[in-house]
Amino acid sequence: MIDARNFMYMFYGFAAAFVILVVYVVSLALRERKLSSEIDRVRRMVEREK
Repeated sequence: MIDARNFMYMFYGFAAAFVILVVYVVSLALRERKLSSEIDRVRRMVEREK
């Protein structure tokens, strides 16, 4: 027979994995935004030099 505690542990495991995944995706999005703004800044600097 399957114990109800096993379902709780499974739920906690999936919840932890979901939270880790969300934090990772948000950090990737923030890095992408920072890189994009840095590329735009460098592009403007190069255009000024021409």
